[in-house]
Amino acid sequence: MFLNMPKGRTKNRCGLEIVGDMLSIALVKVRKTRIMYQANLSYVQLEKYLKFLLEGDLMQCDQDSCYLVTQKGRDFLKTYANYLERRSRVSKEVQGAARDKLLLEEMCFNSKNDSACCAVKKAVSE
Repeated sequence: MFLNMPKGRTKNRCGLEIVGDMLSIALVKVRKTRIMYQANLSYVQLEKYLKFLLEGDLMQCDQDSCYLVTQKGRDFLKTYANYLERRSRVSKEVQGAARDKLLLEEMCFNSKNDSACCAVKKAVSE
């Protein structure tokens, strides 16, 4: 579905963040310009992402040129919110593990008994 979607990060946001913003804005009927301004997109970016959202059936356009999220788009937003929550939890866990590692290294390798710890450090690195 999104195989050719712009990948990676733009200046500040990745493609998924932009899609999430656009779909959130279009939870109520809106025109193209409102999406562009509220999602902080250039016209070129807007056109590129709208194309993917319309082709992916995440958003629809009516006869009045108004855009609205489809049920598939609402499902995307739900899944995206769960993803963001999980990513946040995992990030906190990783940060906590890194702090624990630093604490353990300091406890072992910066103690008064440096020679014994250096031997252990050397054995672990080999």
